[in-house]
Amino acid sequence: MPLPPKTLTGILAKGAAVLFGLATMPGAAMAEKSLVYCTEGNPQSFNAQLSTSGTTVNAVTPLFNNLVEMGADGQITGSGLAESYTISADGLIYNFHLRRNVNFHSNELFTPSRPLNADDVLFTFERQWNVGHPYHNVGPATYDYFKDMGLPSLLKSVVKLDDHTVRITLDHPEAPFLADLAMPFLSIQSAEYADFLMKSGRQTSFDEMPIGTGPFRLVSYQKDVAIRYKAFDGYWRGRQPLDNLIYSITPNIAVRLNKLRSGECHVMIFPNPAELGNIEKDPNLVLERQDGRNVAYMALNTQKPPLDDVRVRRAITLAIDKRTLVDAVYQNGGMPAKNPIPPGMWSYNDSIEDHPFDPVEARRLLVEAGHAEGFTLDLWYPPVTRPYLPNGKRAAEMIRENLERVGIKLTLKTESWGNYRRQVTQGEQDMVLYGWTGDNGDPDNFLYFLLNCGAVRPGGANIARWCNPGFEEQITKAKVTSDVSRRTAHYRTAQQIFHQEVPWFPIANSIIVVAHRKEVKNYTNNIFNQDFSGVDIEAR
Repeated sequence: MPLPPKTLTGILAKGAAVLFGLATMPGAAMAEKSLVYCTEGNPQSFNAQLSTSGTTVNAVTPLFNNLVEMGADGQITGSGLAESYTISADGLIYNFHLRRNVNFHSNELFTPSRPLNADDVLFTFERQWNVGHPYHNVGPATYDYFKDMGLPSLLKSVVKLDDHTVRITLDHPEAPFLADLAMPFLSIQSAEYADFLMKSGRQTSFDEMPIGTGPFRLVSYQKDVAIRYKAFDGYWRGRQPLDNLIYSITPNIAVRLNKLRSGECHVMIFPNPAELGNIEKDPNLVLERQDGRNVAYMALNTQKPPLDDVRVRRAITLAIDKRTLVDAVYQNGGMPAKNPIPPGMWSYNDSIEDHPFDPVEARRLLVEAGHAEGFTLDLWYPPVTRPYLPNGKRAAEMIRENLERVGIKLTLKTESWGNYRRQVTQGEQDMVLYGWTGDNGDPDNFLYFLLNCGAVRPGGANIARWCNPGFEEQITKAKVTSDVSRRTAHYRTAQQIFHQEVPWFPIANSIIVVAHRKEVKNYTNNIFNQDFSGVDIEAR
């Protein structure tokens, strides 16, 4: 959902010079600490229930907390809004005991009258789950993440035992459920704020002017320019070192680096792999590298001829020189992928041998499939730098060159990032360049979320439109047992089926690199989201 250019009053509309002038104003403002983060695009929403995009997740991270939290290593910390929790022996009942005196932000529309309580947890679930909920149909909300993670059928009940205790009962055991609770689409929202807006007829402001319990509160948003946040004085973990956090929306990768070098921004996401050597030599800059736990892929629409024929899908895979593509697009920032999950993730099936580069065999398969004269397809590529794909256009051009040599002609297409995400989930495209960064450290977040049969729908995450009964059986069995060895066996079998059926051409697993200025302290390159909790900046 692209936000309108002015969703908040008081927006500083005179451009970046005024917006970022905060740190250089005379008088009292001189003492304030302001950090500018150069991000790659606009958020689609300020509510992660409504969008799975990384730009949205990064925009809402400063604003919200979850019942449980996940560390940068992908492990559940248990230090979220639930002070403690218990799980029944059969894995069906979860009791969460909420922290007391956790305050919500206020804004120009609303000042909370109470701290967080169980009503807020129920609201967060019910809005997405209950089609009769007053907020379920507010805005263009389709709750794709909630649906594609299987929660509508997994949840049996979410009830309030008292103001500070919530019981969640599942229909069946779900091994990754606790990890799911740490994901942004289940960030806890204010039921009181929602009720106030409903009574005043301003329901759409809930997702445009959010309030949360996080370390920063939203001040303003100007599309294509910036998002401004202010430290929340009432934050339950204590006030943050930064007074102001500013997201400078800078799609151009070279411009982001120039802003970093000049000091106009302090943290830059996704530098060009070709520039990493120069960044390392700059005494004012620091590189933070992290295993990306991601995969870039080309989804093949298995419901559209001729891609519904596995021989054609295999031919396409064999016709692409993956090693050369990865070397050109990622340089030292990635390695060729062969599976739908990254190699650092448990249950990765390393025994699978990647499809070779074999144009001769590709041509033979196309002839066998009745396409000796070739055919034409469209290939969509992302218009912006992604953590899993630094240059979608270059990748698409190289794939086009490879496929033309075996008689497959490609028409390259793209859209603005928001439109691109909407378009490619509708199921009309032939082939789509896309990717995924894991949200919770569990293989389920790749294999089930991206490839389950229920996600084959308009808006669903399964953009290959691939529904394989054998694969579905394995990923479903893996969800309902907590035995890691059994889950691993199911996931490894699922990867073998994926390899045989080729719904994707896996491209690469990338290293996530963030560059920041030396004066930035306590920053961690968190592959799941950009978290500025505890980050400080030294005066220079």
